[in-house]
Amino acid sequence: MNKKVALIIMFFILGIVLIFHFLILTEQIPYDKVWAGKLNSVEEMKSFEIFSILLNIFMLTVLYIKYRQLEKGVNNKVTDILIWIFAGFFALNTVGNLFSKSMIELILGTFLTLTSAILCFVIVKKKKTKAQPGV
Repeated sequence: MNKKVALIIMFFILGIVLIFHFLILTEQIPYDKVWAGKLNSVEEMKSFEIFSILLNIFMLTVLYIKYRQLEKGVNNKVTDILIWIFAGFFALNTVGNLFSKSMIELILGTFLTLTSAILCFVIVKKKKTKAQPGV
């Protein structure tokens, strides 16, 4: 898969996730149905949701920077390291979603975080170089 295609899919996923978190924050979606059913109060939900929204905006920003770098043909190790961290974060989140009390979060959350981990890997993986004969 092309890195730019992986980035565009990530933009879409993170955009949908941001909308989802705003719906939870505004209590359009009940908070007891998310975060593996472990939230105990509106205040706790607001803290978790604000943190999550900020984290998703940060990830979108880093991925946008990576997209622009690909367009310009440049590479930045800091951007790549951050995206590797995102891949690890999504992989750990996948494991967490497997323990959710909500069947929707278990199925949909696991699928989205696993897909995101794989896409982040695609975005930062190095191209294999062919060995030069006689070098």
